[in-house]
Amino acid sequence: MKGIVDGARRALIEVQVRPGQQQPFVPLGAWIDTAFNGSLVVPRDDIERLGLRATSTTEAILADGATIELETFECNLEWFGSLYRIQVIASDSRLPLLGTSLLAGHRLMVDYGSGEVTLD
Repeated sequence: MKGIVDGARRALIEVQVRPGQQQPFVPLGAWIDTAFNGSLVVPRDDIERLGLRATSTTEAILADGATIELETFECNLEWFGSLYRIQVIASDSRLPLLGTSLLAGHRLMVDYGSGEVTLD
């Protein structure tokens, strides 16, 4: 899987998601966040656009140590040729975040000189 380093020095890759088994996949550009141990954090605008189904809430600990409750949703993710039903966390951010849960078992290379990101 290939991605880019953008002008703000963020490592970005594109993932394919869909709300259910019968809907088409939609590309979603995600910022790789190695400090996030979940799968995906998705902005509320994208959750609404994709029509994802709410499932529950989850507790999160922020960088400052504060604990908050976050709303979760379900989606299907195509990941290295396999389809997974995953929980995504809603956020008020601008960009989706891809966490280390999805990076486990893979090798991530970020080349800031060339602006290339490789995940295999």
